[in-house]
Amino acid sequence: MSAILEGHPDKRLALVTGRAYPEQAEETAHFLGTEVLETTAYDFANGEMYVRFTEPIRGSDIFIMQAHAQDINKWIMEQLIMIDAAKRASARSITVVAPFLGYSRQDKKHQGREPITARLMFNLFRTAGADRVITVDLHAAQEQGFFNGPVDHLTAMPILIDYVRNQAPLDNTTIVSPDAGRIKVSEQWAAKLGGLPLAFIHKSRDTTRPNHAEAHGIIGEVEGRDCIVIDDMIDTAGTICEAVRTLNNAGAKSVTLVATHGLLSGPAVERLQSCDVKEIVLTDTVPIPEEKRLPNMTVLSIAPLLAAGIRSVFEASSVSNLLNGLPEDMKPRNIYA
Repeated sequence: MSAILEGHPDKRLALVTGRAYPEQAEETAHFLGTEVLETTAYDFANGEMYVRFTEPIRGSDIFIMQAHAQDINKWIMEQLIMIDAAKRASARSITVVAPFLGYSRQDKKHQGREPITARLMFNLFRTAGADRVITVDLHAAQEQGFFNGPVDHLTAMPILIDYVRNQAPLDNTTIVSPDAGRIKVSEQWAAKLGGLPLAFIHKSRDTTRPNHAEAHGIIGEVEGRDCIVIDDMIDTAGTICEAVRTLNNAGAKSVTLVATHGLLSGPAVERLQSCDVKEIVLTDTVPIPEEKRLPNMTVLSIAPLLAAGIRSVFEASSVSNLLNGLPEDMKPRNIYA
């Protein structure tokens, strides 16, 4: 099988990956019916990185995948080097594929003398030579405006909703937004699941303390109901476990956590273990190693969504159609055994 996917007579698609999560790229390539282009990459003794594509990519539409996982700064730098290598190898177009975009939480200034690092990330991609960015569930959708070029902002909602819909009857279910900022997404979930009732947790965040927020109350009816909390990511799990405690104290029958990005940093696993939660549903936008997997955790593959997005970009077809669900030939699977 060729590493170059033949498209129109004058177009060729090449998929390459950094070293952060090559398994994700391999699965994405499987759904595309191609192979990942072989790449030579290694570290020098002082930590500098070297990258070289082992096959010609001149005239190709190249998609450079990288998971911004642990050692996040290293993997971002490697992706930037790969972009530069592709530009100097005369690729026709260069698309960054970052399922989880690092630094996306730093999208505005809370205090004086702070950076807007999400904007810096997009500037770095553009300066390195990227023409386009594909990512999944940005922390704030308006960050797309930080990039001087097309940004295809995919959402894992169809994959996650498909899973939730097939697990159990939803007649006693309430969709819960963990804060005011996620209400719009939670409303979309409630509508797509047949008009379920909606609640949200009122909380405040101390911007001088990372990964810290306090819940102050619930707006909406949750007593005796199965609650599904929708968030974009679980990092240290402090605020999300606080949300679970708030719901349980309010008399919720059960609580399920659903998030796109399972970063699970620091004490997250221990907190989730001691958190009275029925199920934790995530996608694998970043790798979730064996030691961080819990018996009540389900991890859904994001590869079908990435493949569908890449194919839509390559074929110049509508990416927005993916909001309504994946094509029939690209179905998600549960990668957590």
